[in-house]
Parts: sequence; structure tokens; C-alpha cells
Amino acid sequence: MLEAVEMDPIRFRFRVFLIALLGVMVLGTLGFMVIEGISMCDAFYFSIVTIATVGYGDIHPATQEGKLFAVVLILMGVGTFLGVVANATEMMLNRREKLVRLEKLNMVIGVFFSEVGTKLIAFFSELDPNLHEIRKSLVVNAHWTEQDFFRASKDLRHYDHGVEIQKADLEDLRRLLSEKRDFLMGLLENPVLLEHESFTELLRAVFHLAEELAYREDVRRLPDTDKGHLANDMKRAYSLLVDQWLDYMKYLKDNYPYLFSLAMRTNPFDQKASPVVT
Repeated sequence: MLEAVEMDPIRFRFRVFLIALLGVMVLGTLGFMVIEGISMCDAFYFSIVTIATVGYGDIHPATQEGKLFAVVLILMGVGTFLGVVANATEMMLNRREKLVRLEKLNMVIGVFFSEVGTKLIAFFSELDPNLHEIRKSLVVNAHWTEQDFFRASKDLRHYDHGVEIQKADLEDLRRLLSEKRDFLMGLLENPVLLEHESFTELLRAVFHLAEELAYREDVRRLPDTDKGHLANDMKRAYSLLVDQWLDYMKYLKDNYPYLFSLAMRTNPFDQKASPVVT
């Protein structure tokens, strides 16, 4: 799916002011070279000192034309110089704020997998008839590199997440999602998640599955057509869960080794995984 790419308005303004500042500097350098008859190095120095308004300590324009040109350069250059400084400062502050929001977001994602996400992956993977094709690609360990995560993500994009609903204990799944309903509602209401579209899509898929199961009086006695409908909902949630889980594992490995250690020891795809350290 194609998405429109919008440039950050602050970054755009920064680029405009920077280009304008460079233009003023070039104009000032050439102007002083012609008017004052000085070298390029001295003319460039004149331009920088004039635009920055730090004053002339050692040398200064010697001609009336040079002084008038310096006034024009100040009027043109000060605004662009301050614009570059102001926008660069705002970009740095926004970047810091974005990192803080990203940290909060990953904390929320971590709570989701601790509370319900990992349990759902374990439930769905037990129903996946072709799990053996992808299991090895998802047994993450401490030696994984960026390339390993990229390879696993690529394998997932070409994998068909199957679900044999006939083997599923739908009552058990309904009970789990019912117990976590308030928790899921709280996550959906969290404004931080608005910045993470793929995780929000996962929450919607899980919540939708919870609603589908909640509306059925007896999930043990359903026609095959209805089971097929539920199987599609489960497959959707399953595929989104695994994608987000892999991204979260990479985040933990890069930032929190101790949390990553526990995540490895509770990996739902690792048959040898155990929370007990041996």
C-alpha cells in the first residue's frame, strides 16, 4: 500500500532558511570581492562577521559602497541566520521529545506482550500446521544481528499464517480475551499509540476477535461457515502479532539486554525455552 510522504514542516523550514543563508553568504562574498577588491578569503570572512553581527575587530569595509553593502547584507542575513538557529534548535528538541514518546510507546507494547500478546502467539502457533517452516527463523538468540532480524522479517512476509480452528479451544480463547477486555480497551484509548499505526492495527484485530467470540453463546457448537469466519479473524491477529513481536524483540535486544534475556527464555516459538536460568 502506497503512503503519501510528507516532509516535517520544521525540517522543511530549516532547509529553506539554510539555503537562503548559503545564498546570502555567497552573495556577500562575491559582493565584497567586487566592491572592496579583496581576496575570496577576506570577503568570506567579511560576510560571516557581517551576517553574525559580531562586529569588525581587525578589518572593516573601506569604501562607502562596501559599508552600504554591509548594511544590506545584515538586513538580509540576520533573519536567515536566526531562522537556521531557531529551526535547528526546534528540530533537536522535537527529536528528544519524539524519543521520549517512542520509549513510552515501547513500554506499552512490552506490557501488551507480557499481559496477553505472548499467550495469544502461543495459542495460535499451536494451531499452525506449517509452523515448522518458520519456527527456526523465530528462535531469536543473543547473537542475532540486524541482518538476522531482517532475514526473519523477510521470511514472515512470505509466510502464510495458518490456523486449524478445528483444534482450537475457542472457549479458552474467549475466556482469555474476556479477562483482558478492559486492558485492551485501555490500550486503545492510549493517545501514545496513535503514532504507531501497525500496533494500533494489531490491537483492533485482537479486540475484534474478542468481540466476535463474546457475541456467540456457545463457541463449542458452531457451523463450519462460522468457524471459517473466525479462522480468518484469528489468522489476521496471528500474523500481526508475530510481526510486532519480532520488532519488539529487536528493540529489547538493542536497548534492554535484561528484558531481552527473559523474552528469549519465554519465546513462544522456541520449544526448549524456559524462564528458569540453567
